[in-house]
Amino acid sequence: MILDPLPLTPGHDIPGPLLTELTALYASNRDFHALSGDFPDPDDIRPEQVAAALAEEVRVPGAEVLLARRGSPRPGEAESGGAGQLAGIVITLARHPDPSDPDPWIGLLMVDAGARRQGYGRRLASLVEDRFRAADRTAVRLAVLDNTPDALAFWTALGYETIAYGRDRQLDRPCTVLRKPLPSPPRTPRRAARVAVLDPEGSVLLFRYDNVEVGVHWALPGGGLEADETPREGALRELREETGWTDLEPGPLLCTWEHDFTHASVPVRQHEHIYVTQGPHRDPTGPQLPAAHAADGILSWRWWTREELAAAPEPVWPPDLARLLDEWDAGKEA
Repeated sequence: MILDPLPLTPGHDIPGPLLTELTALYASNRDFHALSGDFPDPDDIRPEQVAAALAEEVRVPGAEVLLARRGSPRPGEAESGGAGQLAGIVITLARHPDPSDPDPWIGLLMVDAGARRQGYGRRLASLVEDRFRAADRTAVRLAVLDNTPDALAFWTALGYETIAYGRDRQLDRPCTVLRKPLPSPPRTPRRAARVAVLDPEGSVLLFRYDNVEVGVHWALPGGGLEADETPREGALRELREETGWTDLEPGPLLCTWEHDFTHASVPVRQHEHIYVTQGPHRDPTGPQLPAAHAADGILSWRWWTREELAAAPEPVWPPDLARLLDEWDAGKEA
């Protein structure tokens, strides 16, 4: 199923072929409209009435009309502006007029009556929830008219819970208000290993990364482990791939830590082993580095003194790296 905003002409009208599709969609839900009273005659829903209803919706600040299409277009459907047959429509509101309400709302979700009991309603609701979740919204609300028990059963089956009873703002009809929390999806566990390379003066090499979730930060050479690798083996392989240095071996374990970020579009919880070793002060080198760094989101590199680490203007991973290295130095001297 494909979900796209309602396309409008330069004059803010609905294109004719699309309006025909929308009218058929609304007309297929005759029983709902008979209960809701949204149209004067549910047996005779006209294009101009649908256009007027949607025009009123898009004028509301923060409202969005989304069209759900299924699969590939049927012959002759391309001119309607969608990818396939119209399966449903959903109208959302980013913020309720009541300033005490922090949640977005689903104002309408309607599926073509001919496509019912095929999972389109559930899929459409899930897509809308994903859109809100991607916008960092933590819950969503909606109101169900009290004379539509089937709608109440549908939403409660999807995890929506009753939080209030009231009357709708448009026509003062009795309704039930429902809410569903939108927790973030569980993160995928990922194992990784890194190496803190210290030069003779105690400076450490860091790479500057840019990540879609956490932004710009500095981290040690390293990365994810392959399925059959131990952390030490993976740390050595990653060090050689990202620096071109083949004369270093990971030394003792400095620490382990966990953090969240997004890898290859997947939110992960990464568990890292960090080793420490000593080596000469030099730059990474090798013809393979530009491609490897581009693939890993590495922007640049530099050597950092302990004092510079403590005053770094951008995040450093792990956050207490300076303290860990000082403790390692102290333990080495003891």
